[in-house]
Amino acid sequence: MTAGDERERAWRTALDLLARREHSRRELVTKLGKRDYDQAIVADVVDGLIEHDYLNEARFTDSFISSRVRRGQGRLRIRAELRRRGIDDEAISGALDATDVDWYQLANEVRRRKFGDPGPVDWRERARQIRFLEYRGFAGDEIRAAFASEPTA
Repeated sequence: MTAGDERERAWRTALDLLARREHSRRELVTKLGKRDYDQAIVADVVDGLIEHDYLNEARFTDSFISSRVRRGQGRLRIRAELRRRGIDDEAISGALDATDVDWYQLANEVRRRKFGDPGPVDWRERARQIRFLEYRGFAGDEIRAAFASEPTA
């Protein structure tokens, strides 16, 4: 197989991946690398995708945040997952700041969806709900606000 054929296959593979969902540069490089494409070809293909705006990390970041908010995940978890996918902190902060999500309200909704009303009846149950919200990636003040209107034992 010639280098041109391999580049064409890598290009088609990358477009197939991007047709399914947005990817970060790091994700796409990793996925193409696992398919044993030459690293120079992978770099060339990814650069071409960025040049044609098929691969756009800002669009990926916005899509990722929207998806995770719909799943009820908090800002801290979303930030950590974006970092793992190769998005820099400045881009993450800008994208999170640009969202119109009320993180306090989201934490409250997630808690109520999972545990219902009324709030926890004792400290043990409250601690369990707090751990759940921490796992979901909500900050301490957002978690406290989720319990602010609830009577505690």
